[in-house]
Amino acid sequence: MTTGQTVWKAGRGARSRTAPFAMLSLALSLFKLRIGIVIALTALAGLVVAPGPAASIWQSTTLFLCVLVASAAAGAFNQYYEHASDRNMTRTRERPFVTGALRRGPQWLALIVALATAAVGAAWLAVNAWAALYTFLGAFFYAVVYTVWLKRRTWWNIVIGGLAGSFAVLAGAASVSPHFGPEPLLLALVLFLWTPPHFWSLAIAYRDDYAAAGIPMLPVARGERSAAKAILAHTLALVGCSLALAAFRPGWLYLAFAAAGGALFIRAALRLVRQTGRHSAMRCFHASLAQLSLVLLGILLDAAIA
Repeated sequence: MTTGQTVWKAGRGARSRTAPFAMLSLALSLFKLRIGIVIALTALAGLVVAPGPAASIWQSTTLFLCVLVASAAAGAFNQYYEHASDRNMTRTRERPFVTGALRRGPQWLALIVALATAAVGAAWLAVNAWAALYTFLGAFFYAVVYTVWLKRRTWWNIVIGGLAGSFAVLAGAASVSPHFGPEPLLLALVLFLWTPPHFWSLAIAYRDDYAAAGIPMLPVARGERSAAKAILAHTLALVGCSLALAAFRPGWLYLAFAAAGGALFIRAALRLVRQTGRHSAMRCFHASLAQLSLVLLGILLDAAIA
């Protein structure tokens, strides 16, 4: 049996999972490709806001794929490492390592390391060493700093772990120049400030899950009301930074998108403070996704028409 066959060998009921769509669903789940695509887009946003000569289409495409693959490797490691606690959470108990759809074993660690190494190496060869370094740091902070070191030790876990998204922005900016101006630094700060309220909103909605798994997310450690107030404070700060970015490279189109997304997120955060509960928390969670999507879309569209 080849390594590839071993990696994708399923547990009980494997025959029902051999269809292409089933395998695609497993890949989307295991490698967290949805959030990986968003992270890769932040790298492109960092690239286009950085002042300097534009990277070639080849370099931009390679950078996007490298950040995506590195993020996918980190996401797979997170599920590999977290498989025991994932059983205790309704949100994660259907993940493939928990259900047995994928058989957990050392071959997965080999694949994860190979993917991360290939992504960092390709970024180094196709772009530059600085872009490769920040690509590595983004994956390392999520897989090791957040998942292994901080997640079960402190409610600061996602605050520090939020640097993973910031490093993706810096990877994009470093492909233009290793010397950062205010534009990529502000965007990196936006990503850093965005991550905690995004995850804290989800943690309020699934507070019992995190408590059962022994994970000290802020709503578990400090209570839902304190978490809601922290979400609002972070939201106000990140929206302010996103609007400040418009004073530099992005233009009026970006400002319109950032203002619209910021208004949605602030409104949802205010509602969460007034009516703390699962419904308001999930609305805030979805508003955070809309806000980041509008910021990234505004940056990329503004660059396209410039």
